[in-house]
Amino acid sequence: MELNNLKPAKGSTHHDKRVGRGAGSGHGRYSTRGMKGAKSRSGYSQKLGFEGGQMPLQRRLPKFGFKNLKRVEFKPINLSTLEELAAKKELNVINIETLVAAGFISSNDKVKILGNGNVTKALNVTAHAFSKSAEAAITAAGGNVEKL
Repeated sequence: MELNNLKPAKGSTHHDKRVGRGAGSGHGRYSTRGMKGAKSRSGYSQKLGFEGGQMPLQRRLPKFGFKNLKRVEFKPINLSTLEELAAKKELNVINIETLVAAGFISSNDKVKILGNGNVTKALNVTAHAFSKSAEAAITAAGGNVEKL
C-alpha cells in the first residue's frame, strides 16, 4: 500500500447535487426548489420560531418567574467533608484556601458549611456562612467558627 493507492471506502463518498444545469440533468429549471414563493428565492431565511403565521409557542405560553439580581449563591460543604479533610491532611484550621487547595471549591466561590455529619476534632473553620446545626456541632467539639 502506498499513498498513491489510497482511496475512500466504497460508498463513503458521494458527488454534490449539480442543480440548474439543464433539463437533461434532472435538476434543471426550478433546481429542486419547487415553483415560486419565498422559499424558492435566494437569500430566503425564516425567522427563528416562525410557525407559518400560527401564533408561535413562545408567544402562546405565559411569562412567569424572575431572576433575583441580589441572590448570593453558596457552595455547600458538609461537616462530614470537613472531618475527612482534617483527618487526611491532619489540619486544625480549615479556611477558604484549604478548601481551594483540596479542590472542593474555586477561589471565587462563597462557601456555606452545612450540618450533615459530625465533628470529633476541635476545628477552627472560616467560611462565608454556617447553618445553625453546623455552627453548634463545631463549637460543641471545641472548635471555633469565623464568618468572612
